[in-house]
Amino acid sequence: MNQLSDIAVIRDVLGRHGFHFSKSLGQNFLVNPGVCPRMAEECGAGPESGVLEIGPGIGVLTAELARRAGRVVSIELDQRLLPVLDETLAEFSNVKIVNGDVMKVDLHALLREEFPGMQVAVCANLPYYITSPVIMRLLEEKLPVTSLTVMVQKEAAERLCAAPGTRQCGAVSAAVRYYAEPKLLFGVGRGSFLPQPNVDSAVIRFDILDHPPVEVDSEKDFFALVKAAFGQRRKTVANSVSALLGLSKDRVQRACERAGVSPTARAEQLTMEELAALSRAIGQEKEEEA
Repeated sequence: MNQLSDIAVIRDVLGRHGFHFSKSLGQNFLVNPGVCPRMAEECGAGPESGVLEIGPGIGVLTAELARRAGRVVSIELDQRLLPVLDETLAEFSNVKIVNGDVMKVDLHALLREEFPGMQVAVCANLPYYITSPVIMRLLEEKLPVTSLTVMVQKEAAERLCAAPGTRQCGAVSAAVRYYAEPKLLFGVGRGSFLPQPNVDSAVIRFDILDHPPVEVDSEKDFFALVKAAFGQRRKTVANSVSALLGLSKDRVQRACERAGVSPTARAEQLTMEELAALSRAIGQEKEEEA
């Protein structure tokens, strides 16, 4: 179906299926005809590759992906959209819609079954309320994918792409960079959606790294340290880590010295290498005390 980003077409299709937008699911459908073709291009979809899409909505982005990729599999939570998608994507034989929750679907099994021998990228227009959980699940699962291209709230995009050692950096910024190299691609104004949200959006791409950029003894301990370090942003890294990891200040001070990290620094001032060094040092402190 052509002109899926035309407001009149969208209202007609949704009206015939008795569909009403769900605020609880954060549904905002794209009506800017220039956004989805650009997203599809940026995600690297090609005739020999596959795309896993999350949240197809009425299929505007799905159609652009299907025109470029060899195969597209889209996960849609809202059952009410399934008959809508059957209509809007009827012309494409290379698209499959899976009704499910991306936070619960066995993604490794899905990729193995649906994309045998294919290089796969992920592409999604994510609801604002679930942006970080979905992105972190996709990264933490260590899926066999080349990249994640996602549209998120502009403020979230800036936070996700913030480099360690900069003011905007937070726990999620550091966590993301352990798995991927993020890149802010382009902005998308609030007027590009129906219904129109109260904030602007942006499209970002995470290029998956072959290996983590830093060496850690335990990923679990590293991410616990990152969460603790950024947990109380107004406090020094030593005080925040001590309070949230339940360690004595003396032990954290010694770990900071061992790692070459200033105990009076704040978390956003630390590089990935310093965060990793501090994680290793705390682990060594624990071993020596055991």
